Amino acid sequence: MRRNNRGDEKMQKQWIVSNPKVMMGKPVIAGTRITVELILEKLAAGETIEQVLEAHPHLTREAILSALAFARDALRADVVYPLA
Repeated sequence: MRRNNRGDEKMQKQWIVSNPKVMMGKPVIAGTRITVELILEKLAAGETIEQVLEAHPHLTREAILSALAFARDALRADVVYPLA
């Protein structure tokens, strides 16, 4: 089932936080020091959501999906990313 963007935004606000005192301000899963970046790296390396959940018991499937939605929205910004 596909959520609408408003549902994604609400879910992100619940799960994704940034605090300069935690992990140098990188976006993390609320209540943890697990960065969105780490989740993306693990998934990009071929780990399944189930493997990430097993390695990080404090995570939930919703938190991982929120991290993916956060990354998607960050890349939608009107910014040019040189690939040189």
